[in-house]
Amino acid sequence: QVQFVESGGGLVQAGGSLRLSCVASGITVSMNTVGWYRQTPGNQRELVASISSGGRTSYADSVKGRFTISRDNAKNALYLQMNSLEPEDTALYICTIALHWGQGTLVTVSS
Repeated sequence: QVQFVESGGGLVQAGGSLRLSCVASGITVSMNTVGWYRQTPGNQRELVASISSGGRTSYADSVKGRFTISRDNAKNALYLQMNSLEPEDTALYICTIALHWGQGTLVTVSS
């Protein structure tokens, strides 16, 4: 059974930082393309960042230079370091591995 434990969301002021974590069980992070999506009410999910099994990273234009995706193979975990946060980054951030989705962790950025 595939399970994710997501954490790290919260309330932060604009310009601040947060680090999201997604620890997986039942699936191997290093063998799959993994990523973070975000969703706001009434909008479709947006791919924020991804990292392939080969280590290639990809970012949405809106977060390039501010967010960094990484993984820890030993911990079977995925991370998203978010710096210089903006109110527009407020969303539910959802971890995804292969075709599996987490429940999400809420990020709120105040102006």
